[in-house]
Amino acid sequence: MAKEKQDHVDRILAQWRRERPDLDVEPMGILGRLKRLGTHLGREVEVVLLKHGLSTSAFDVLATLRRSGAPHRLSPGELLEMTMVSSGTMTNRIDRLEKAGFVQRILNPEDRRSVLIALTDKGFATVEEAIDAHAANQQRLTANLSAADKAELDRLLKKFLSDFE
Repeated sequence: MAKEKQDHVDRILAQWRRERPDLDVEPMGILGRLKRLGTHLGREVEVVLLKHGLSTSAFDVLATLRRSGAPHRLSPGELLEMTMVSSGTMTNRIDRLEKAGFVQRILNPEDRRSVLIALTDKGFATVEEAIDAHAANQQRLTANLSAADKAELDRLLKKFLSDFE
């Protein structure tokens, strides 16, 4: 059986094992790989989204509105809940998206004291193109994993994430 290729994290762990053999560095390996993988994947996702004129944060808002279903509008509070950012950050994102013509603020027909954030036709068309490219990119990024590997990795990540959510 071929020897598994060493990665950057293996070299870091070897240094810690040499310098501090008393430390259990197994979690450091797991978390280090997750962090590095997140960085690599983030870059790959960003490249695709930028081709559609979107940052990852703009895509996050537009995709949230799109997947909410017709009429593709949510309150700022609902957007906050679904995207896990601060209210100030969300306000800035909405302002930028509105300026670009991707969303509009409309009066809430159920409560005239509040507004809803709605996809415009331009926003809908843009997120439709971007989500197709994003999904294809995700397929490309996970292509070296078998179906069984993907299922097992998803199961393990879900288990790990459940402690935090």
